[in-house]
Amino acid sequence: MSTVTSADGTTIDFEAYGEGRPLILIDGATAHRAVNPVNAEVGKLLTDRYRTYAYDRRGRGASTDTAPYAIQREIEDIAALIETASVEGGGQPAILFGWSSGGLLALDAAAAGLPIAGLVLFEPPVVVDDVRPPLPTDYVEQLDAFVAEGRRDKAAELFMTAAAMLPAEAIPGMKQSPYWAPVEEIAHTISYDGRIMGTTMSGDPLPSDRWADVKAPVLVLYGDKTWPALSAGAQAVAAHLPTATLKAIPGENHGTEPATLAPVLREFADLT
Repeated sequence: MSTVTSADGTTIDFEAYGEGRPLILIDGATAHRAVNPVNAEVGKLLTDRYRTYAYDRRGRGASTDTAPYAIQREIEDIAALIETASVEGGGQPAILFGWSSGGLLALDAAAAGLPIAGLVLFEPPVVVDDVRPPLPTDYVEQLDAFVAEGRRDKAAELFMTAAAMLPAEAIPGMKQSPYWAPVEEIAHTISYDGRIMGTTMSGDPLPSDRWADVKAPVLVLYGDKTWPALSAGAQAVAAHLPTATLKAIPGENHGTEPATLAPVLREFADLT
């Protein structure tokens, strides 16, 4: 394991695998390496040609955090990783891969002008129609209030029911599973992803100016067995970005397997 220091002094912990062109893997909401090693597993499958970076986003796992939060701070975290990756990769620009809301963060990083050769987004959480209910307009405020009150369990519940659309009756069983405690532990970061999503889950069209400066090629992925809202969201993002290509992964859903994902990433990276 290694670390980089972000612009505001936050320590970002990461693991790197292989040698070659840099590929940085970005988790979505609630995920980090200790509870979701998929990024590391994907990275290990690409070590023959790529140097892959799996990191803990700020406030999660082994990374630290610095208040107040802003999306720009997470972009600076990625910039610090890209700088390290550039040195280790002989100056080659990085490719970013983002799961779910991590894909929107990757787009924000590209729009900010970071040296990025290409982006791969897996099932970005976008709602531009009535295929599912939109997020509450005060979703972020509710999350922040629960955390401030010391009720991290309620923040996690809100994410599961309002964002992930799980039925309320499923929550008591989830609380008994090993999955729940790690989610509660980083529940303060759920609002970070809520800020990143902004209005993208409002049911309204995507804002025309948010990613207008993204010039790098983008591959938008979704599993053809995923929830209809996620496939519709992927299609909306691909249609919104002039440099995007849309690709369905047969038989997969929001939790696709590393052995299925790695070849798709390799094919895109080899051509970018």
